[in-house]
Formats: sequence, structure tokens, C-alpha cells
Amino acid sequence: MFTRAMTISVVLALLCAPYTENAQAIPGALAESSAALAKGEWPAYAGTYAAARYSPLAQIDRTNARDLHIAWRWKSPDQAVKDANPTVGPSFANESTPLMVGGTLYTSTSLSQVAAIDAAIGETKWVFDPKIYDNGLGIPANLGWLHRGVAYWRNGDDERIVILTAFAQMIALDAKTGKPVPAFGKDGRIDLAEGMRRPVDRDYYTMTSPPVIVRGVIVVGSSVFDWWEKRPPPPGDVRGFDVVTGRLLWTFHTVAQQGEPGVETWEKESWKEAGAANVWAPMSADEELGYVYLPVSTPTNDYYGGHRPGDGLYGDSLVCLEAATGKKVWHYQLVHHGLWDYDPPAAPNLIDITVGGKPVKAVAQVTKQAFIYVFDRVTGQPV
Repeated sequence: MFTRAMTISVVLALLCAPYTENAQAIPGALAESSAALAKGEWPAYAGTYAAARYSPLAQIDRTNARDLHIAWRWKSPDQAVKDANPTVGPSFANESTPLMVGGTLYTSTSLSQVAAIDAAIGETKWVFDPKIYDNGLGIPANLGWLHRGVAYWRNGDDERIVILTAFAQMIALDAKTGKPVPAFGKDGRIDLAEGMRRPVDRDYYTMTSPPVIVRGVIVVGSSVFDWWEKRPPPPGDVRGFDVVTGRLLWTFHTVAQQGEPGVETWEKESWKEAGAANVWAPMSADEELGYVYLPVSTPTNDYYGGHRPGDGLYGDSLVCLEAATGKKVWHYQLVHHGLWDYDPPAAPNLIDITVGGKPVKAVAQVTKQAFIYVFDRVTGQPV
């Protein structure tokens, strides 16, 4: 459990075997992240890019759970920053889910720092501090100092940790050393508030969730204020970047623009000023198909829509894209012309199910409506 004191406590069995022992294979596993999960790792925010949220480890069970005890505690480096500089302000919460790859935990902190920790003994291997709290911008938009985690990528000996910071920077780090990768962007960084289709005010644009990395493409969402502050509000466009160089590969407009399918759903040309419809929640991906699944949120304003008549694609929708190109494969709008902040709040779960005796590659999206929507994740047809 993560607390406001910003510690990570790890509970282990009294007789602790290596982390790969007693792992069970997962039927119908998906590509690289599921293969890593099957041997005891946790390589993605939700276990796998399919958002499995399940570990097959079997060492701890009902017969020995009572023998668990705290093996070590790790204290976030945020505390030292706050103690030295009280003007940083209180952290809202520590919501990061650490990754575990090769016996090392990788975690972000509320202040968008990144740390690598020895999973067995809790010893810090390295800490990277982008010092985004020292830029004169104050508290980040929306939820303030809050961050959910990082993404991991590997190609041979090249291992990287990617973080999207609270002030909209994307930083690629060497997973072994914690140092920025010089060839990525500019000295390891990319300013995500730049290159949008209209100027973005940093006071209203942030990142809290990790990206997904599929077929060499980093797919990036954002967190945008849901109500009017300045007009027009920041767009919630989703973008794909080359994982090696950081080069922008494609942009998907979550508010359909002129000449694009769906623009007619923004009546009275409201698409010109509409903003948000961003993807703040974690995304999912089918690594075999090369598809990413976007839980797109409500357009600005999330409780008033008089300025945006029409259904408003792709607000409050589940959207499937090709990771390599950003081309839309299919979409389903969960709420037409949303007025109740009913944006999907979690990564879609990719599941293999049987319906009427036939196997279905499905995607299930939980919602704030108390409904779960289930689709064929290849075609987008409701199941």
C-alpha cells in the first residue's frame, strides 16, 4: 500500500525462492509482456499491455500467507526534495505501480522522479530527478503532484525506461544507469506541449499515466482540464513517437477535424474550439495485432455541452488504432454528447473468451456507468 509518507513496503514469505520460481504459464498469453509476466516479472503498468492485472506466481498461497512479514521499506526521494524546498507543496498521493524486470523495480514518484530499486533487498540502484518542480510553473494541472508509473522497453542490450512527466516532458532513460539517452529527442527529452495543432498552456496540460510501447512506437496520451479555463482549451490528441529517436510518427485527433470522418458530429463547427477528449487513463495494446486501445475521455466542458452540439466524436469512446501508423481501426462511442463526466477511467482489458462455442479475441472496458462494454478487439463488433 502506498501512503502519504511515500514509502513502498514489500512483504515476502519467510522462505523466499527466486522470483522466477513457481511461475505458471498463462493460456493464450500475448507476446513479449505476457512472456515476461509468465516468468515472474511485471513489465507493464497493469502487468501486461493487455492489462491482465494478474500474476501467475504461486509461491504465496492460503497455506503460508500467515507467515508473511515485511522484508524491507523504501522511502521515496520526493521527501528529501520537499524537506529542502517546502514551496514545492504537498504531494497529492503516491499512485505509482512499480514495474519489475530482471529483479529490478522501476517506479515513478509523485514529483515525476524515476527510481530503480533492487527488488530483493530494497536498495536504491539509481534515481533520476528531472527537477520539473523547479521551473516556476507551480502545481501541475488537474490532480497536482501525482504520477502512476513508467514504461519499459528493450531491444537486445538497449534497455530504456520512459516517463511522461507532470509538466508534459517525455524522457527516455538508460535502464541500467538512470541517465538520459542522448540520441532520444534533445538530450533524452521531448517537450510534449510543443508541436500540437494549437498552442498549449502548460497550466492546463499534464501527464500522469505511463505510455504504451508497441512495435517500436511510444503511444502518448495526456491529462487536460475538463472545464473552460482559457479558450480554446488544449486538445487531447494522441501521438506516436519512435522509441529509438523520439521522432513524431503520427497524431490522432480525438476531436475530429475538418475533412476527417466524424467532423459532422461537431455541429456548428464546434470542432474548431473543442478541447480535451484526452486519454488520461492508461491505454492497452495487443502486441500480436499491433493495435492500441484508447479510453478517450469527455470533451470540454464535461458537465456542459451547449457550445458543442452533436454526438462529438471521439469523446467518451473506445478507439482502436494501428500502433505503427496511428490509423483508426474501429471505434465505439460509449456516451454520445457526454454531460456527466462518464469518461472511461481505466485501461481496457484484453481477454480471450468463448461465446457460443467460438473463441473471441475480446476487449472489455469498465466504465463509470456501472456497465462493462465488451467488443471483438479485432473488428470492434459488440460481443
